[in-house]
Order: sequence, then structure tokens, then C-alpha cells
Amino acid sequence: MFRPRMRPVVRRPVGAPLLRGAIVGGAAYHLGRRAAEGAEREAGQDQAIADLRQQPAAPPAPAAPAPAPAAAAAGGDDLTAKLTRLGEMAQQGLLTPEEFTAAKARLLGG
Repeated sequence: MFRPRMRPVVRRPVGAPLLRGAIVGGAAYHLGRRAAEGAEREAGQDQAIADLRQQPAAPPAPAAPAPAPAAAAAGGDDLTAKLTRLGEMAQQGLLTPEEFTAAKARLLGG
């Protein structure tokens, strides 16, 4: 006689599917929460960058005037020292070329 093969009956613990679902669900929740926090952080950074780009650029701070050369300190009427000082101011950008030319003409002319 032919007897069909019977599969052995495996008894699974009653709480195993529920525990597995809780672990998988908890891990998915945690990962989703972290992704949302990361997206929120990036949105805040993007907003801060946009705010900084909208602010007008602050003008550069004026450069401190260079100390007077020793020759100018020793002889205040020395024409060479005054011309040197004017040249330094023009190089630092404190005087425009037109202002430099006018000041030089005043010194040389009178």
C-alpha cells in the first residue's frame, strides 16, 4: 500500500511573528524618523544660506593708515616725505588717482 509522505508538524511559538513585526516596525520607524530629522536639518541650513545670500555685502573695513615714515617724523616740512606719504596712500586705495594728482600738484606748486 501506498502511504503519502506527511510533513512534520512544526510548532512555532505564538509570539514570534508579533515580536518580529515589532522589531521590523521599530527599526523602520527609527530610520524614517532619522531621515526626517536629516531632511529638516538640511532645510534649515538651506534657509540660512538663502538668508545670507539676500543680505547686502558689508563694505570692506577701511585699512588703517600706515605709520608715517621716519623722514616725515623728523622733518615735517620735508617735501620728499610728504610725496612718499601721498604715494603710500594712493597705493593703499585711500586716494583716487585724481586726488593723488591734485595733492601732488599742490605740494609741488605751492
